[in-house]
Amino acid sequence: MLSLSEIKAGKKIIVDNQPYQVMTAQHSKIGRMGAVLRTKLKNLQTGAILNKTFQGSDKVEEAEIESKKAQYLYSDDNSFYFMDNESYEQFALDKEIIGEQAEFLKENTEINILYFQNSPINIELPIKMVFEVVEAPPAVKGNTADGGSKQVTIETGAKINTPLFIKKGDKIVINTNTKEYTERA
Repeated sequence: MLSLSEIKAGKKIIVDNQPYQVMTAQHSKIGRMGAVLRTKLKNLQTGAILNKTFQGSDKVEEAEIESKKAQYLYSDDNSFYFMDNESYEQFALDKEIIGEQAEFLKENTEINILYFQNSPINIELPIKMVFEVVEAPPAVKGNTADGGSKQVTIETGAKINTPLFIKKGDKIVINTNTKEYTERA
């Protein structure tokens, strides 16, 4: 069981028999009332966001989340299909569960699958991934009033803000957590 001081961003906990990842945790103490912890939690099975406040004496169970390597194969209208790298077993996860992470799924990419109670519940992308730019507007001279950036489309269809010098065909590195350009590949 985790106490208030052990609940930090990135921890995986169980709330109402559901696995959640702590996105933010803010401690505060108000006079004589004791400490409280305001958290923003993401449900690892559904992707739903929950704001929850814990009181000073509350204890939370740590979620036992297992991570295994898998390869992304393909998608259809409702699901994304993966193959376990050890057992070669194929399985699917619903599009609602994957959510915005789908913008960065490329076929044959190796990712981590998160398991809760021996069933796959979500994915974990590598923090930095390389993508090819498939569409980029030309840089217009003098167009630096907004900091010198433009929006390009990468091979998965996602739109990313990049510096003006990026052009079609370039390979760029993207931080999948912040959805931002980091460097040329």
